[in-house]
Amino acid sequence: MTDTSVPQTDQSLDDELDAQPDAVEDGEDEDVKEADAAPSDTDLFRQSEIAADYVEGLLDILDYDGDIDELVSAGRPVVEVVGGRLQPLVGQRGATLEALQELTRLAVFRQTGTPSRLLLDVGGYRANRRKELAAVAKNAVEKVKEYGEPVRLEAMSAFERKCVHDVVNALAGVESESEGVEPNRRIVVRPVTD
Repeated sequence: MTDTSVPQTDQSLDDELDAQPDAVEDGEDEDVKEADAAPSDTDLFRQSEIAADYVEGLLDILDYDGDIDELVSAGRPVVEVVGGRLQPLVGQRGATLEALQELTRLAVFRQTGTPSRLLLDVGGYRANRRKELAAVAKNAVEKVKEYGEPVRLEAMSAFERKCVHDVVNALAGVESESEGVEPNRRIVVRPVTD
């Protein structure tokens, strides 16, 4: 790769979202939206088109077959790859998918000059993982409500933590926060203290 310079801190965009557990799903605070002019749907769709072209090139190089859908969802460019035999692109616990997403974001940045919040999904992994994480979050909430003690969950990626935060923050009587340092960053669910 020739140019990997991205104008951001050491934290990835997903980590920035994770640091704002009260933010709307895959969104940002209203103050942040006003400070940074939000890209238009046309700009977001252009990002998804660039990303889809990049992913298609990767699939060709790897000799994998897959259909690529590009769209904009919740103010975020999305590329979904569907087809058989795509598990190697997801990797163990989505690690390869996370890496591919970062590479795809860099490809978008190279062409647009703007950092992207692109979400890449392969084989429906993220949608399935969201459902699993909702169950994990609800189970943790039940334990917190039953015993009144904080529950620490296993280490998770920024995407996974965001999914759990969204579920926990939608329920009354509990709150969640992330603790630790990557790659061992985890969520703690605790009762709300008044």
